[in-house]
Amino acid sequence: MQQKWKSSVSTQAKMPPCNFVPEKYESYPYERMQKIREQNISPSLRMYYKKPLLLHQGHMQWLFDYEGRRYLDLFAGIVTVSVGHCHPKVTMATQKQLDRLWHTSNIFMHPSIHEYAEKLTALLPHPLKVVYLTNSGSEANDLAMFMARLYTRNFDIIAFRGAYHGGSPYTLGLTSVGLYKHGVANGFGCATTMLPDVFRGPWGGSHCRDSPVQTVRKCSCSEGVCHANTQYIEQLKDTLNTSVPKTIAGFIAEPIQGVNGTVQYPRGFLKEAYQLIRERGGVCISDEVQTGFGRTGSHFWGFQTHGVVPDIVTMAKGIGNGFPMAAVVTTKEIASCLAQNLHFNTFGGNAVACVVGAAVLDAIEEDGLQKNSEDVGTYMLLELSKLRDKFEIVGDVRGKGLMIGVEMVRDKESRHPLPAEEMSQIWEDCKDMGVLIGRGGLYSQTFRIKPPMCITKKDAEFAVEVFHTALQRHMERTA
Repeated sequence: MQQKWKSSVSTQAKMPPCNFVPEKYESYPYERMQKIREQNISPSLRMYYKKPLLLHQGHMQWLFDYEGRRYLDLFAGIVTVSVGHCHPKVTMATQKQLDRLWHTSNIFMHPSIHEYAEKLTALLPHPLKVVYLTNSGSEANDLAMFMARLYTRNFDIIAFRGAYHGGSPYTLGLTSVGLYKHGVANGFGCATTMLPDVFRGPWGGSHCRDSPVQTVRKCSCSEGVCHANTQYIEQLKDTLNTSVPKTIAGFIAEPIQGVNGTVQYPRGFLKEAYQLIRERGGVCISDEVQTGFGRTGSHFWGFQTHGVVPDIVTMAKGIGNGFPMAAVVTTKEIASCLAQNLHFNTFGGNAVACVVGAAVLDAIEEDGLQKNSEDVGTYMLLELSKLRDKFEIVGDVRGKGLMIGVEMVRDKESRHPLPAEEMSQIWEDCKDMGVLIGRGGLYSQTFRIKPPMCITKKDAEFAVEVFHTALQRHMERTA
């Protein structure tokens, strides 16, 4: 009988204190939950970890399981819990609205949709001042595609390889991650172009990206010149000259790719790309589903970090702190194309959703969460970069604010992805020590760290120490 491997490495990390006491769990036993999952819930809804977590309650950056065990949540419900689980201000505002009015649909006026529309659009630059509220990021991107095609009277839309813009039949054409593709026709009128990934792509150096941490690739560029950027722009030009008509509907990009593992582009790329797209008659769409609402720290919207103003902005996830809501913000001119005929969304602008959205914006401002994202995120990036320098399997540390990716490799020279089994062992170790992190990348080779923006420096210290221990254990295991 094979003996179970036991590590000689123990963590010195002490979980930061939390004075919140969760309620006693009183629902079905774990085994019954598993049975219901097998029999009644779609198998396409996959779960994390060998023994999936049964979570019971949340408080700010903390999650509690059915046995009362506490976890530091570094994935925030897939980059969705922006201001903290059950944030008291958001909870109170929601409860108050539930007692007043749940839903009338937007065929009538009610205060919350108007108050929220004014508050949200005030955070966007001119001329992005008209909002259309929806229920999910896929739906928002779906509508953005529709608007782009209606407005330009063109059809083709370009997206990056490695992009994730939704799982609906329409948006699957823009989503360029093989795992999400099904064997049905999709992508008519959608073209992909090379992802300007300065770590894994053919070009990249040590000064390319807007991050406190750069790649370990050498850079021979002179001041003010980026060879990688020039090469990736040439690839976009090649796509424009070979894969689409002379006039196009648009181009969509996340300011930092999320699902693909926090991939950042060379500085200046999006500015040049937007110009090329507009020369072809297209509109530029910024998918802020993961980068919006202060997460990048230095700016409220990801597109602002690139010095561009898009024609359409889509947002979801952090917009509602876990409440199902999303939005498309655009110009009056583009928005008017939908008014030529009827376009209606039953739950878009729902009274409760708008109150939640407004309370989230208040919490971001009052709690200083954008600044916290910058401060704690920068600290965490720099601490993680020390682990990159120490461990051969940590290939890249990147990101901005509290949108962080740690890409794992067999070795730094080849940059071949760390095998899935080894990734899973490190991931499970972190969970067992009380830290929940996400996974991403085309080969699931990147750890995604995107916590609630209320996380503290002490939490970050704890998380880095846990990750350090998991790496040490892994090296010992494979020695």
